Amino acid sequence: MSAQSGRIYRDSSFYTDLDSGELKTKYFLVLAAPPATDIVIRLLTSRYASLRPEDPPCHHGDPYPGFFLGIPGQVLKQKTWLDLRKLDDLDPWDFERDLTQGRISEVHTLPVDQFKAALACAASADDTTTRQERLIRDVLAGLG
Repeated sequence: MSAQSGRIYRDSSFYTDLDSGELKTKYFLVLAAPPATDIVIRLLTSRYASLRPEDPPCHHGDPYPGFFLGIPGQVLKQKTWLDLRKLDDLDPWDFERDLTQGRISEVHTLPVDQFKAALACAASADDTTTRQERLIRDVLAGLG
């Protein structure tokens, strides 16, 4: 099984809490997963909801550029945004290993229309690299 664009995944050990040393969970959306190359993702967040716009859902300004996803459901039961700040791509080999070992699990699939809007927003974000933008726009074009 490989990463799928439009799917939200849970990584149970995404980062280490500096205060406690505990491994912490993060959720992310796969924006583009081309074969044999790095996977373009962005993290999801529900933090600072009072500072994040909801309408229109796409926001590129300060303090937090993001795309409002609403309340996606499943395990994501709070208002949620796609964080459009810079994030390194995932190595497909690491993703496959972590998925096979259960560290990463798929939790939700975005509706196509919402995913298309999120892709368009992410492609135009200031922190999206030229390579990421090209891959994201390729996915968007493939969705029609």
